Amino acid sequence: MDVSTAPTATTTFTSTPPATPKAGITSDFETFLKMLTVQLKNQDPTNPMDSADFAVQLATFSGVEQQVKTNDLLESLSARLNESSLSEIAGWVGMEAKAAAPAYFYGEPVALWPEPDPEATLVEVVAKNAEGTEVGRYAIEKSSEPVSWAGAGADGTQLPDGLYTFEVESFKNGQLLTTKQAQVYSLVTEARLVNGTPTLVLLGNKSFAAASISSIRNQPE
Repeated sequence: MDVSTAPTATTTFTSTPPATPKAGITSDFETFLKMLTVQLKNQDPTNPMDSADFAVQLATFSGVEQQVKTNDLLESLSARLNESSLSEIAGWVGMEAKAAAPAYFYGEPVALWPEPDPEATLVEVVAKNAEGTEVGRYAIEKSSEPVSWAGAGADGTQLPDGLYTFEVESFKNGQLLTTKQAQVYSLVTEARLVNGTPTLVLLGNKSFAAASISSIRNQPE
């Protein structure tokens, strides 16, 4: 694949650590500690707290303290896992990911993976340019097998280089059943964390959770 004619992508790696606000249980723990301290200071020396009640309160104190430590540990572990996931997908920048994303046309055919409705009697691919204007409509067979788009416009003329999206419209007896965007291989331009989720940014500034990417490949020669 000759990508010299494609726009140069900025391969930025952005890792935004998740916010770590104090958990509500931490506040409860501090409140419980203050109440227990005040209770011990102000109890009647001639009628001290029953030992069994005191043991129950100490057990509660220990349980709350342990829960706070567990929460802190889980937050730390989650942050490390997110950083690890980001470092793994960072290597995908510059590769191609298959997703329902725009594809850059540079004169070579673009492979599309449609998912037509099983009930369809007619399936059409609608090509749209970067402005969202329909530039071509093509009937295809009802199949999930890849089809090739050669860049011909509605009047048969060759379309200019640029970003295009492809919608798959499924009809039954003249009625539109579904419209789904076809999957294509698109250049990965950035890897980042979004609300703690490893995310890929593809050509056209479309973001996808890394888990939603169906496949990844090197750019063809």
